[in-house]
Amino acid sequence: MSSPEMSYPFRFERRYEVVARAFGVTPQRTAILVAGGRLRARFGPWSIDTPLTNLTTVSLTGPYAFLKTAGPAHLGFTDHGLTFATNSQAGVCVEFVEPISGIDPFGRIRHPNLTLTPADCAGLASALGGLRSAA
Repeated sequence: MSSPEMSYPFRFERRYEVVARAFGVTPQRTAILVAGGRLRARFGPWSIDTPLTNLTTVSLTGPYAFLKTAGPAHLGFTDHGLTFATNSQAGVCVEFVEPISGIDPFGRIRHPNLTLTPADCAGLASALGGLRSAA
């Protein structure tokens, strides 16, 4: 039996929405889906797709600094983490067994983690297997 598709819209703060629009990131061009044993997220022109078995840690995070997170997808300089942020309040950080591609179209840069800012952080964390930390 297949699992149902669960959709978690991003929660946009107005100031984030204004800046993000310049990069093609709008509520209509963003999505977080958990279905068929996979996590998929779209953030304007950027997207990720990975099996749920690739997740190691799921944690609630935030708040975030506006200047470090508003606008396009963000690449962490220290750890190469990827951030799809639409608000400064709260999100879900997912760490991976095998780093994923997402920021560049050729997949050369790999990300050990991804931060998403859905309207329902607890619901997304639950759909991803619940809050868990590395053993």
